[in-house]
Amino acid sequence: MTPPRVLIIGGGIGGLTAAIALHRAGIPAAVYERTPKLRDVGAGIILWTNAMKVFRKLGVGLAVEAKSTVLRLAELRDWRGKLLSTGDLTGLGARFGAPTAGIHRADLQAVLADHLGREHITLGTACVGYSQDANGVTARFADGREVRGEILVGADGLNSAVRSQLLGPQRPRYSGSTAWRGVGIIDRPEVPVGVSLLTMGRGSEFGYLPIGGGRTYWFATAVVPAGGSDGPAGAKPVLLDRFRDWYAPVRAVIDATPPDAILRNDLADRPPVTNWTDGRVTLLGDAAHPTTPHLGQGACMAIESAWVLAECLTAGGVEGLQTYQAKRLARTAEVTNRSRMLGKMLAYRNPLACWLRDRLFALMRKEADKLTDRLAGAEV
Repeated sequence: MTPPRVLIIGGGIGGLTAAIALHRAGIPAAVYERTPKLRDVGAGIILWTNAMKVFRKLGVGLAVEAKSTVLRLAELRDWRGKLLSTGDLTGLGARFGAPTAGIHRADLQAVLADHLGREHITLGTACVGYSQDANGVTARFADGREVRGEILVGADGLNSAVRSQLLGPQRPRYSGSTAWRGVGIIDRPEVPVGVSLLTMGRGSEFGYLPIGGGRTYWFATAVVPAGGSDGPAGAKPVLLDRFRDWYAPVRAVIDATPPDAILRNDLADRPPVTNWTDGRVTLLGDAAHPTTPHLGQGACMAIESAWVLAECLTAGGVEGLQTYQAKRLARTAEVTNRSRMLGKMLAYRNPLACWLRDRLFALMRKEADKLTDRLAGAEV
């Protein structure tokens, strides 16, 4: 059996999308995922129009939309509920040719795996390193197996083993905030369908969006030391207390979420780099350009990169890896830097700084719309 031309390490959204794009271009690719199954974890994500356009070009757009909720409006409020600005997501989709949608990460992963064909995914294979020569690259796995291919793509996330070998071991950069995420069936009038919400307070933020199947995904952040925990009672009572005086839908969403459906993790990224390719090996998604979630573009950048990678390999073979990198460096760096800056503003704790921030966001709606158009309206 001819070995796959491209070995993709990581079966997340970026890795699966890259495999689909490569197969569509006639380039054999195989995915190697460290977990024993594609897990039902990760809560929800937003797919801006730039990501949805890629999925439509790959022929998987309708399947993704069937599992998601199309968003029509984005609201920005202060912690008391005062409306600061709104974003017309219906209009955004009409201008740029695809909707913005909310979806559960596990649902998206399942759609992509089914579209690719699960026979192209090998589970329970943790990559621990690679070696390359003039003729190809060999991936090494924790169980002693080795697989040979022509190109290796590290799409194995924030703590990528491929990245560690390619760029050297480096710790992720803690943002200063920890996030809690949850999913619940929330049928309440104060949580309208098709509307995403972000509320800003002192040292905390809270947001939610519908993700299909009658479910609402929400996230909360707080400026706390890294590595903390919520204690024996779990996260739910901690969050209900932290947000007890906030805008009523915030409390309603937390209250409607089962305690075991709440996840906690520290928010981290890495500073942008100027190189993530070495010979036959390159990186993609969070392995290459991890970002904090404040712009909602992390998964979208991985999806874009998957499309560009396939185009560049089709046009230039192994040499196309350098073209792929050159096309993605500036855009992904902008998202990382802007997202981190926004996260710092959302984490303000000084009352005067928070007041000025809220007024600034209310006054700069046109500038925010221009940024959204540039990020979400891009065509790759």
